[in-house]
Amino acid sequence: MNKDTERHVYRAPQRVQRTTASNPRHIRRAPAGASQAGQTGQTASPRQTSPARQAATARQTATAPQTASARQASRPRRKANPVLRALAGLGVTLGMLLVFCLGASAVICLGPSPSARDLFVNTCMETSALKFIPRIFFEESRIEAIRAKNGVLDSGAVTDTSVDFTQSEDALPLDTIEIEDVSGPSFKGKMMIVHDPSRVKVASLDSFSPDVSGKRLLEYVEEAGAVAGINGGGFQDLNGVGNGGMPLGLVIRDGKLLAGGLNSATSVIGFDNENHLVVGTMTGQEALDRGIRDALSFGPVFIVNGEPAEVTGSGGGLNPRTVIGQRADGAVLLLTIDGRQPQSLGASYEDCIQVMLDYGAINAANLDGGSSTQMVYQGETINVCASLYGPRRLPTAFIVM
Repeated sequence: MNKDTERHVYRAPQRVQRTTASNPRHIRRAPAGASQAGQTGQTASPRQTSPARQAATARQTATAPQTASARQASRPRRKANPVLRALAGLGVTLGMLLVFCLGASAVICLGPSPSARDLFVNTCMETSALKFIPRIFFEESRIEAIRAKNGVLDSGAVTDTSVDFTQSEDALPLDTIEIEDVSGPSFKGKMMIVHDPSRVKVASLDSFSPDVSGKRLLEYVEEAGAVAGINGGGFQDLNGVGNGGMPLGLVIRDGKLLAGGLNSATSVIGFDNENHLVVGTMTGQEALDRGIRDALSFGPVFIVNGEPAEVTGSGGGLNPRTVIGQRADGAVLLLTIDGRQPQSLGASYEDCIQVMLDYGAINAANLDGGSSTQMVYQGETINVCASLYGPRRLPTAFIVM
């Protein structure tokens, strides 16, 4: 190896001027794998790169991704609104629940079991808010046919008030109020037995209007200084959100007709001046002529003069129920049955009739049920209300003084 070659290897890179083929000894080929250094055509091996330049290149290589990462991390992240996330989750859940419910409804309505279909249709049609479900699958005429063959037939009979009360030797004092638990295959409830029928009266608004809000049962009880109460007659309740200001049928309080017509026939459920529970269909004038002191309207009638009504098919749907009845000794039976809950789906009309017969009722009728069903005793609600919004506002109630 001559001295010129040694200088090129160990000294800093020098500019090498290209020569022609006539002077080939000044032309040097780069070793294999070496990169070209600059635009001048000078070549160098990795060993010819200075330590300072290698360090700078390493720093640039290491710094570039770190700088990009730092720049990305410095950007503020948008935080998701927790309210919107909760609403979105709720919407998805409700949507899935709706799809499930409609699917289950389709299976029941269009499935192979007529009895399950009839029970389901009657259950929905007895509510204010769920009537639309059967109408998805059936025409109105089909629904009416299903309801006609699964219910309670009206005998047209009216209570005979000429029969006096008969007291047994082991009768409890008249000021006694008993409360017992009742249950059946699909329901749980409360039975209140009021031994003095004169203590049971109608409480109501002083005037009625669709623009007026009714009162909650506890308000009626407290304002009258009563000890107990149950919800009373029906009222206008479009889609289950009515304000309870307009009753259906008649209302008689303290012998005065507050709602309903003198010549319009309607259901009557109430007490006369002799404290007999009177049930049946009559006009407002007929009710006043019979000496009705407190009454309201709903139905159907379950028992008249000891005879239970005829039940067809499923005997109605499974729903919360409120029923009033009277025994032969005059004791008043107030029944509430919880419904629309896992532990108590509800009772049919036939279930209610059987419970009242078991307690010795000779007259009994169905009151407004569903989400209105409520029993209050000594300032507390002792049943489980089905209403999602708490106790309903009502135009009427039965209270126990």
